Amino acid sequence: MAPDGGAAAVSKGSWLAEWHKEDSAFWQRTGSKIAWRTLIITTASLTLSFATWFVVSAMVVRLPGIGFKFTENELFWLAAMPGLAGGSLRLVHMFLIPIFGTRAVVSLATLLKVIPCVGLGLAVMDPTTPWWLFMVLAFLAGMGGGDFSSYMPSTSLFFPKRLQGTALGIQAGIGNFGVSLTQFVTPWLIGFAAFGALAGGAQTFVKNGQESPMWLQNSVFWYVPLLLLLTVVAWFMLRSVPFKASVREQMDIFKSKHTWFCTLTYVMTFGSFSGFSAAFPMLIKSLYGSFPDAPDPLKYAFLGPLIGSAARPVFGWLADKTGGGILTQVSGLGLIGCCLALVFTGGLAPTSLDQFPLFVILMLAIFLFTGIGNGSTFRQYPVIFAANARQGAGVIGFTAAVAAYGPFVFNILIATAVAASVSDGGTKSAVSFFVGAAVFFAIATAINWFYYVRKGCERPS
Repeated sequence: MAPDGGAAAVSKGSWLAEWHKEDSAFWQRTGSKIAWRTLIITTASLTLSFATWFVVSAMVVRLPGIGFKFTENELFWLAAMPGLAGGSLRLVHMFLIPIFGTRAVVSLATLLKVIPCVGLGLAVMDPTTPWWLFMVLAFLAGMGGGDFSSYMPSTSLFFPKRLQGTALGIQAGIGNFGVSLTQFVTPWLIGFAAFGALAGGAQTFVKNGQESPMWLQNSVFWYVPLLLLLTVVAWFMLRSVPFKASVREQMDIFKSKHTWFCTLTYVMTFGSFSGFSAAFPMLIKSLYGSFPDAPDPLKYAFLGPLIGSAARPVFGWLADKTGGGILTQVSGLGLIGCCLALVFTGGLAPTSLDQFPLFVILMLAIFLFTGIGNGSTFRQYPVIFAANARQGAGVIGFTAAVAAYGPFVFNILIATAVAASVSDGGTKSAVSFFVGAAVFFAIATAINWFYYVRKGCERPS
């Protein structure tokens, strides 16, 4: 294993001969150009990773309208399945960079996402496609979620400590825009024959008794040429930092209590961002869809991820100036306040559409605070593990893996909360979920304050 900033043996065509990121002369002469080029390519790929990861959440709200007879609970499960895959695959991805290097990992990960995109496109064109097959394809779409836990540790190895917050904030923030991208582009792209006869014919979409043509397959087919192009670019233009470690060596991060504390704070921030991003369209449909002139979920769903994604690079940069711990504290307190406000204002158990505007505002505020925390936490972790850069990168990968279960956990728990409220004879309500979320946020915020923020704390960050 090569030490941070040191040289290592060259492996043909893929590994850089040396890497001294903390050496200012080396950085200005060679390192900066390579690092920023790598960041641009991997960020473009990560954006498509997030887009394909969340594309199922944008598709499910349209499936009943084109003839699929799935229950509301089955639709929640379809939206949740990519989250289960994303979290599980991140546990694999977190070990890959020190073994195979940036070039090989990013190239292959980009190419593999073609499989679910083609599969989902073909599936929606046949209304007899069974639910179990959609579940398999939704799981494969979760490959995009797994990428984060190799891409981000890769970036942390390319950039010096003084630029960690900025670089990681840019990559994660722009990457997170993939969520908004898929939820914003999908409603527009499925409205016309974007690829002509090449992508198949239209489905008949029925809403409130009115019929209109829809090309739902366009929502996934348009990613295919972009993924193929980026695969080629990544293979020919990326190189890998000479920094290698076996899986066994990387397991040492689990001996530190701070790995687990960092995991809690990142579940609070990114787990909430990804979870609410995946659940937001179905949450709107479930709580407000039965009212006359009900809102179209996809007209609002993209706004939350857009706000959270935009906040991440801004507050990642700010965290380089102020420290990450205090901004994570602000994030946690904001999330607690928004959840409680939703509970006490009635937007989670609505009796009319009059409650919808405040519900949307408070949900968007939640996304803002997750974005603040997403930017600050990834500035914190390299500081908390400053004594070992490889461990810091590994913790980034692991925390991201656990937090990636957000879409799965949030969808399942929200669906359970809504179903329980109806079974008790009441109106649809998600109050119990948000109360539980507020309690979890309070625990994570308290841990952040005690270990990383308060005067005399163990590891100020």
